[in-house]
Amino acid sequence: MDNVFRDGKKHSEFAWEDLGDIKEGRGDLGELMPVLVYRLMQYTMLDALSKGMGEDAANDYFKKAGDIAGREFAKNVLSLGLPLKDFVADLQNKLKDLKICIFRIEQLDTEKGDLTVTAAQDLDCSGIPVTNETVCKYDEGFISGIFSAYFKKPYDVVEVDCWANGNRVCRFKGGPVKG
Repeated sequence: MDNVFRDGKKHSEFAWEDLGDIKEGRGDLGELMPVLVYRLMQYTMLDALSKGMGEDAANDYFKKAGDIAGREFAKNVLSLGLPLKDFVADLQNKLKDLKICIFRIEQLDTEKGDLTVTAAQDLDCSGIPVTNETVCKYDEGFISGIFSAYFKKPYDVVEVDCWANGNRVCRFKGGPVKG
């Protein structure tokens, strides 16, 4: 049986068009769904991958998936040609409008490219029980992908504070990949 999501493409090739025409396909239900459904998919997928390949590998794949999503989101939803200040405003507005999170830049060194950002009320973890860990691997990749697309060089972002470790926002630090 053919994989309708691949249409002859290699598995590593994601294309924005693969998302389809959501308005047409979900005419009665619409584009929105509860965060519960998103987390149910994400957390069970992470659980299955962790059991099959180990927690570190599963987290690594989640971060890689987030990076792909962030790059595609940036290319298809954001205005990459804007000056940095306007790009950040566009990014903040789109993330809020799409109910992904409330995104803030705490620090951005325009010479080095190092940054500290926060995501409040995010899809991945806001409201989960405190487990004394950081859990937003997908978000690490998503933010990396967005800034990689904007700056046209690889970025790496790591979560340093998380709702799961007792904070009320997720905080990420990152910058251009050295080397």
